[in-house]
Amino acid sequence: MFTGIVTDLGSLRTVEQRADARFTFDTAYDTAGIDLGASIACSGACLTVVDKGPGWFAADVSGETLSKTTLGEWRPGMPVNFERSLRMGDELGGHLVSGHVDGVAEVVSSLPEEGSLRLTFEVPADLAKFIAPKGSVALDGVSLTVNEVDGRRFGVNLIPHTAAATTLGGKQAGDRVNLEIDQLARYVHRLLDGRL
Repeated sequence: MFTGIVTDLGSLRTVEQRADARFTFDTAYDTAGIDLGASIACSGACLTVVDKGPGWFAADVSGETLSKTTLGEWRPGMPVNFERSLRMGDELGGHLVSGHVDGVAEVVSSLPEEGSLRLTFEVPADLAKFIAPKGSVALDGVSLTVNEVDGRRFGVNLIPHTAAATTLGGKQAGDRVNLEIDQLARYVHRLLDGRL
């Protein structure tokens, strides 16, 4: 589990093709304190650390993950949001995030709005029903509050800190991001649908 509060803005070092792809990341984390098998959210996708060294760690990425997320589009040098898994007693600054990406959203627009940055996204039709005004959403692993919803589109505001400390500040129209809907919305939908 994660909170959607990014604690390191690292980058993708290499992608090695094998049965599953192996991604190696550069990070500011003290990797001596990261166990092999630990979970790290990488721009919203929960990946397992399989190798590490000073200033870097590696994770294997399955074909399923590559096809259902933006990870199949990633190239060496690109920035990546990192968050280590939540520990009992940690501050829950965002909302509960699983690191299981539900789909991909596309940036429709990125516009300055007073001191903030206003981003508008479009989501797949089957996920639009899970996004509500003033609800929570995770975009590339960043916990955000939804401002408004209009069909398949919704808007968020990034304060300057979030724009600078995550990959979202550099997003432009046409860019794609990993989307995780709020877990509560998923369960409420099932209850109302009579399938739980």
